[in-house]
Amino acid sequence: MKRLWKKELWRLVGLTALGGVLGWPFSAIGIGVAIALGLQLAYQLRQLSALHDWLANHPHEEPPAASGLWGELFDRLYRYQKGQRITQRRLRDTLSRIQESSEAMRDSVVMLDRHGDMEWWNSAAERMLGLKPAHDRGQHITNLLRDPSFVDYFQAREYREPLTLTSPIDEQMILQFQITLYGDDERLVMARDITRLHRLEQMRRDFVANVSHELRTPLTVLSGYLETYSGMADQLPGRMSRGIEQMRGQTTRMQNLVNDLLLLSRLEIDQGGQDDAPLELASMMDNIRRDAEALSSGSQHFEVIIDEARRLVGSEKEIHSALSNLVFNAVRYAGEDRHIRLRWASHADGACLEVADDGEGIDPHHIPRLTERFYRVDKGRSTATGGTGLGLAIVKHVLLRHQAWLEIDSHPGAGATFRCVFPRERLASAESEAPAALTTSD
Repeated sequence: MKRLWKKELWRLVGLTALGGVLGWPFSAIGIGVAIALGLQLAYQLRQLSALHDWLANHPHEEPPAASGLWGELFDRLYRYQKGQRITQRRLRDTLSRIQESSEAMRDSVVMLDRHGDMEWWNSAAERMLGLKPAHDRGQHITNLLRDPSFVDYFQAREYREPLTLTSPIDEQMILQFQITLYGDDERLVMARDITRLHRLEQMRRDFVANVSHELRTPLTVLSGYLETYSGMADQLPGRMSRGIEQMRGQTTRMQNLVNDLLLLSRLEIDQGGQDDAPLELASMMDNIRRDAEALSSGSQHFEVIIDEARRLVGSEKEIHSALSNLVFNAVRYAGEDRHIRLRWASHADGACLEVADDGEGIDPHHIPRLTERFYRVDKGRSTATGGTGLGLAIVKHVLLRHQAWLEIDSHPGAGATFRCVFPRERLASAESEAPAALTTSD
C-alpha cells in the first residue's frame, strides 16, 4: 500500500509537470498546471463516485475495475465485506442453533436486554408465562411478572439462589426461576416447572408430620408406664429394672426425635413472622447457659457475652430453639473440661449469635453437609450422645425464616464456631438502658 501511495504521488507530480511544460510555449504555465490538476481531480471524483455507487447499490457484486491505489482499495473493501458476510452467516447459524436448542428445551428461556426488556423467548415461556410475541416483545419483564417477590428478586441482582413462585397464568403450576447475568449487563431468565417435585415434597412433609403426630400418643403412653415401673424398681428383679431403664432411655430418645420432626415440619409449612418482636437476648442466653450446665453435669465451662446493644427482632421460641441446639451440640461434642462461649456481637452484615468451643473441631469437608437431616460426622459418637441428627437442620430453617444464614468455622483440634448472622433489617434500635457490653460466666 505504501508503494502505491508513492506511485500515485509521482503520477500527480508528473501530470502537473506535464501540464506546465505544455503551457510553457504559450506562456501559460499556470493554466497548464491547473488543467492537469483538474484532470486528476476529475479522475479521483469519478473513482469516488464508482465507490459510492458500488457500496450503495451493488455491495454483494464484484467491485468496479480500477488500477493503482483505487484498485487496491476496491479489492481490500471487497475482501473485508466478504469476510464480514461469512462471519455474519456463521453468527446467524450459531444464533439459529441456539434458538432451535432453546425451543427444544422444556424449561422457559427469556432473553432480556440491559434495561430488562424482553428480546426473545422460547415456546415453553409462552406456555408457562403466557408471553405473546405480538404484544410482549420489548416489554419490561416486571410488566408481565408482577409478583412482588419476583420484582424484589429481579432488582436485588443476587441470583445465587433460585426463586419459587406460581405461574402467572396457572396457579396450579409451580415454577422455579433462575436469572443469569451475561454480556453487557444483559440477563437470561429461566423458569422450570417443579409442580411434581413440589407436590412430592408436600407429600413428604405431610407424611412426616402425620406419622410424627401419630407416634406421640403411643410414646406418651409407653413413657408413662415406664416411669411408673421405674418408681417400683426396688420391687422388681435387677434384670427387669435394667431393661426398664433402657426402654425409658430409648423412649425419651424417640420422643425427642418426634418433637424435632414436628418442629421441622412446622418450620417448613408455617410462613412465620406472626410472633416477631424485639428479643431480650441476655436473659435467653443466660437461661440456655443454665440448661447447658445441667446437661454437661458441670464438666464444661460456659461464658455469655453481649457486646451488641441492638436487639434482634424475631420469634423468641424459634431463636431459642436454634440457639439451644447449637449450644447443646457443643456440650455433646466438644468434650469434657472445655470452654463454650455464647456471644451476641456485631457483624459486617448486621449482627450475629455466636456459639464457639475449644473442643476437637470438625474436618472442613464435613461442613457443607452439616445442616442436612440426620447427617452425622461420627455416627457412633452421635448415637451415644443422644442427638437426633436434626438440630442443625432446625437451625438452618429457623435462620431462613429470619432472612439469616449460618457460618461455620472449624478445623480438627482447633474447636468450632457456629455463627448465626442476621441482616441489619432484623435489628431494632437499642433501648436507652441497654448496657454497651455484658459478660457472664460460670
